[in-house]
Amino acid sequence: MSLRFQINLRIVLASLIILVLGGSVAVWQARGAVSKEIDSSLNLAAQLIQLNFPQARQTAFDVSAWLPRFVSLEQTRHLQIHLKKAGGEMVKFTAGQQLAKADDAPPQWFVDLVSADYPSIEQQLLTADGQHITLFIQADPLDEISEAWKESQAFFISLGFMAVLTFLAVNLVFNKAFKAIAVIVDSLKAIEQGQYQQKLPEFATQEYDHIAKAINHMTDVLDAAHKENSALTLHSLQIQEAERQHLSQELHDELGQSLTAIKVMAVTAKKPQADVGQITDTVIGVCDHLIAVVKSMMRNLHPLVLAELGLKASLEDLLNHWASRQPDLSIMLLCPDEVDQLDAKMSIQLFRVVQEGITNIVRHANASEATIRLGIDGNQCLQLEVTDNGLGCVPVSIKTGFGLLGMRERINSLGGEFAIFTAPGQGLRISAAIPLL
Repeated sequence: MSLRFQINLRIVLASLIILVLGGSVAVWQARGAVSKEIDSSLNLAAQLIQLNFPQARQTAFDVSAWLPRFVSLEQTRHLQIHLKKAGGEMVKFTAGQQLAKADDAPPQWFVDLVSADYPSIEQQLLTADGQHITLFIQADPLDEISEAWKESQAFFISLGFMAVLTFLAVNLVFNKAFKAIAVIVDSLKAIEQGQYQQKLPEFATQEYDHIAKAINHMTDVLDAAHKENSALTLHSLQIQEAERQHLSQELHDELGQSLTAIKVMAVTAKKPQADVGQITDTVIGVCDHLIAVVKSMMRNLHPLVLAELGLKASLEDLLNHWASRQPDLSIMLLCPDEVDQLDAKMSIQLFRVVQEGITNIVRHANASEATIRLGIDGNQCLQLEVTDNGLGCVPVSIKTGFGLLGMRERINSLGGEFAIFTAPGQGLRISAAIPLL
């Protein structure tokens, strides 16, 4: 069900409710007005009879002279007057005016709704010639009901016109709104296709303009994130190729030369005058060198101690390695044994984040102290902090570093939150929170 249909349906239902309520009020008011007018006419007729003929039973009067004047009064137009002569003959005098056309008559349902039980007047009179006659006065509300019907028609026509006008005005407003929505939807489809340069125009409606500005800001953020991800991907591929080149060079320089040397020693050992003891010692030395090279390459590719001893031991081994290379840097590790229960995926990512954090401290911070805090809080959330007392930097400049960007992506891949706090001369603090549940 479209929004336009829902709105139009609600307008129609609201208009029908207003028409029903307005009609009920109009009928109630018309009924009251007709009753009030009829009661006023009957009361006036009764008062006139009492004033003109206070002793009607004893006093004779000229009916033919009085009755036409009485009927001609404007106030008696809602009355029907009957005379019952002594012989039983009924003579009818209608004060109300007949409708000019049958089409002007109100519908019967309206007459039934507006009409009520009206009282009647019966008066015994004595004519001038001594005859006893009876005067019957009854209500004739048709003329007044016709006037109420015309007023109700005008009311309903005005109400219907207002409903149609409201319907058209709302649809005009929503046509404009739907056009703005269509522009926004088309823009979102373009953004979905990766066209982050797509910008929404300014709208005259304030709410749509706020939405447009929010979407434009979102596209700017997405464009920046897309560029960062592209740069990070390219950087990762470059690092991968560099590592492969370095690994190939190491294999060629170290393994190739060492194996060639072992082969030469083995050929030399075949000669009768060869010094087997010296050759054996040389081969042992070359093999020890190869073992050290292989271990170093394996440590660079993946920390084996992580799978064998756990995350805490791997971090301690990493810090010991840096401590031997950077004696001027004091690195403290605060880590409980519970971190060894983390799964392998999380452990390797945390290890790489700490490794990159220490590398950045050594390369850029010029710090004398660094602290690594790793623990699990009461909310089953892993908290990681890497802090130093180095130079710090302006927060805006840290967005260009691939190291920090890679750390952020690793934490985000675990469903965590990553934050950096720094200021010139106040060191740098990296904070990460990863939910474990």
